[in-house]
Parts: sequence; C-alpha cells; structure tokens
Amino acid sequence: MGTVTLEEYFRTTFEDKLLVKMPEREDDHLTPATRLLEKRREMAEVEQALAAQKEEFQMKMESLQQRREELERKEYQLKESLLKFDKFLKENDSKRARAVKKAEDERKLKLSKDTEIAKFLDEKRQLEQQRDKLAKKLSKHTIFHRYLEKVLETADEFHEIREIIARYDTLVATNEDLIEKDHENQEAVEAERAKLHKFTEDRNNEILEFNNQLANLQTQLDKAQSEAVKWESVWTHIKNTAAEKTLVLGRIKMAAHNLFMLVNRHLKQQQLVEDTTEQLSKIQVFIMDLTQITQEIKRAETLGTSVGGGSSS
Repeated sequence: MGTVTLEEYFRTTFEDKLLVKMPEREDDHLTPATRLLEKRREMAEVEQALAAQKEEFQMKMESLQQRREELERKEYQLKESLLKFDKFLKENDSKRARAVKKAEDERKLKLSKDTEIAKFLDEKRQLEQQRDKLAKKLSKHTIFHRYLEKVLETADEFHEIREIIARYDTLVATNEDLIEKDHENQEAVEAERAKLHKFTEDRNNEILEFNNQLANLQTQLDKAQSEAVKWESVWTHIKNTAAEKTLVLGRIKMAAHNLFMLVNRHLKQQQLVEDTTEQLSKIQVFIMDLTQITQEIKRAETLGTSVGGGSSS
C-alpha cells in the first residue's frame, strides 16, 4: 500500500511538475521567483520523500539479509543434528539387534541346559531305582550273609560258600559306587541348576536395561521430531515473509524505474540503466541540478530586484 502511494506520488509530482507544461494560473501577479520558490519547495519534498524511502528500503534489505543468514545457519545446525541423531539411532538399532541375537542364543543355550538337566534327572531316577533294587536284594541276603559267616567260623572247607560271599561283597561295593555316583550326579545337577538360575537373572537384567535404553531413545526421537516440525513452521513463515519483502522490493524498483524514465524524458535522453541504485543516483543528480538552477535564478532575480529598487529611489 505504501509502495503504491510512493509510485503515485512520484508520477504525480514529476509528470505534472516537470514534463507537463506549466498551467496558467489565475494569479498572474506572481513573479517568476515566487513560482521558482514553489517549485523548489516541491522538489525538496520529493527529495526528502525519496531519501526516506531509500533509507527505509536499505534497512529492510539489511534486516532481510540478516534473517536469511540466521535461518540458513539454523537450518544447517538442524540438519547436522538430525544426521547425528539418525546415526545414533542406527548404531543403537545395531546394538539392539545384537542384543536380541545374543538373548536368542542364550535362550537356546538355556533350552540346551534344561535338556541336560532333564537327562541328569532321568539318570538320577534310574540310578535311584537301581539303588532301591540293590538295597532290597541286600536286605534279603543279609540273613544269608550272617548265616554263612557263622558257618565259615566253624568250617573252613566251605570254600565255595566263601566265593559266593566274595561275589556278594563285590555286589555290595558296586552298589556303594552307584550310590556315590548318584550323589555326584545330584551335585552336578544342583550346580547346573544354580548356573541356570544366575544365567536367567543376568539375561533378564540385560533385557530390562535394553528396554529402558529403547524407551529413552524413543523419547529423544519424539523430541527431535517435534523440534523438526517447529523449525519447519518457522522456515515456512520466513519464506512467506521473504516473498512479501520481495514483492515490496519489486514495487519499489518499479517506482524508481518509472521516476528514472520521467527524468530521462525531461532531459530528452535515451540512456537505459537497469540497476536501481544507479537509477536513484541519476535521479538525485537531476534533483540537485534542478535545485542549483532554481537557486541561481532566485539569486539573479533578487539582485535584479535590488538594483531596480535602488534606481527607483
């Protein structure tokens, strides 16, 4: 709205007061010096308005450049942060995959240990059954053992009976070995069971720790995504603002170009300049020249008035 007003103001001021012929006024009694002063005042107003618009335009361009640089810096930082976080997530995904594989391997190992324990328990049960049978046999033959001992005390000729007793003693020793082996197997089973319990506890603790890390990473990911949405909104707002500033800049350039073309027409020149700053410089030179001319005319009229007044006196 301000740009359109400036353009209309330039067009009205310069077209009406520089290119169009001076309108005939009813107050013909005004001297050329008075008219020149009026023109000088109008040119000063135009010059002031032009300088103000030029300064405002320069300030807006500097502010826009600073905001653009700041936005580019923040965008670069955000990209770097997202890249680092993506790398961090990939590394943690890899660690988690390794942890899951390790847990799976340990689960298989646990199943294998459970199978071994079941096998040991089955062997233990068989040995216990065999031990019970031998114990029953031993209980049955104890009477004969005592009887034979009494017989052998009275008769050494029963060599054959002694061999039977020897075989029986061997059988008893074998039973004791089986009992001892059963105790060893039972201790081994208990040791394996303790290892399995500790192994299960360690794996559960590791799984719990990995779940906590995964929850923390999910929280960080949600936060990063929220920040990305926020900065995307800021970037969209800045792009919209930049588009508006670009539109204002285009209107200012158009107004300066139109004013420059008016000056060229007034000077009857065909020189074309595309740079807005150079156009404004040439307009300023034109205004300065016009101001100097008006000052010289005013000075000449003042001297003429003074000389005329002196002669009449």
